[in-house]
Amino acid sequence: MPLNENEEVVLLHRLLKLTNRLMAPFSTHLAHRYKISVNEFRLLMTIGALGRTASHEVAEMTGVNAMSVSRAVATLQSHGRVKVEVDESNRRRKWLTLSEEGERLYHAMHPQTETVAHYLFGKLEPAELAGFASTVDRLIERLDAEDEVGNSVFLERTKPADQ
Repeated sequence: MPLNENEEVVLLHRLLKLTNRLMAPFSTHLAHRYKISVNEFRLLMTIGALGRTASHEVAEMTGVNAMSVSRAVATLQSHGRVKVEVDESNRRRKWLTLSEEGERLYHAMHPQTETVAHYLFGKLEPAELAGFASTVDRLIERLDAEDEVGNSVFLERTKPADQ
């Protein structure tokens, strides 16, 4: 049975609560200890998992906007955690890899992400987990949809009425 408009709004707020609660282990155990912001953490974890990637790929994978990725990369680079190299075949592309310090930090923090994932999903049945994963994929696909000229359908359809 479909949700009514009020139930959809309540569900949206529950989803926002879920994302905020998921950040608690990061802010409690990692942020101050390693002097790293949530976006820097997300980029470090993504680059560490991939080995080498470009900024625009990190932005697409994480859902973090390009400007925030750029700021996080600059901070990670200034702290000696990420190396940035210009791609000689495409001068606009910058390859991102972890420095030795970035690798150390990645290996120090990665177990925490595994612990959070296991805690969150560990009690779900395989069918529940598969259904949830499918729902998340569908929601991300809907949020990432673009119109014929490349504008975000989500942002266009959720504009305030006075714009």
